[in-house]
Amino acid sequence: MEYNVRPGVAGDAEVLLGFFDEAVEWLVARGSAGQWGTEPWSTVPRRVERVREYAADPEFRMAEIDGKPAGALVLGACPEFVPAAGEPELYVRLLITSQRFTGHRVGARLLGHALDEAKQRGIDLVRVDCWAGGDGDLPRYYQRQGFAPTVQFTVDGWLGQVLEQRVGG
Repeated sequence: MEYNVRPGVAGDAEVLLGFFDEAVEWLVARGSAGQWGTEPWSTVPRRVERVREYAADPEFRMAEIDGKPAGALVLGACPEFVPAAGEPELYVRLLITSQRFTGHRVGARLLGHALDEAKQRGIDLVRVDCWAGGDGDLPRYYQRQGFAPTVQFTVDGWLGQVLEQRVGG
């Protein structure tokens, strides 16, 4: 299988929206509707608009396996609802993978891409946030990828966990 990360383009918005719809279906099936709710993102206008913004972002990257979209990454600045790091950082604003490529380490590879980007830019800190509710499996996933939990935050009752990893070298 050939794995590739390419710059994303605004035309990828529909594919990205499909990733979110797949994720919601999967989350609901496993009892984790608290993360993104039960409605497909493609049916919620403000979420469709957010996906279009992600797809238009110059820091949007699309992962492909054998030429097929497998995941997406958006890097950038820390969101306003997360406590500032107090030093230069590269923030993972979005990491999502297609359910069709479960088990192909797409998320881990995209996180590796983020770490490589930080290193190339001379930035030592990479942070990400995720839903800290449910069974806590999502923060544990990031910990398995080498990220360490730092602070938690709440936005409109949604519990988030910030994790960080030093690039070094």
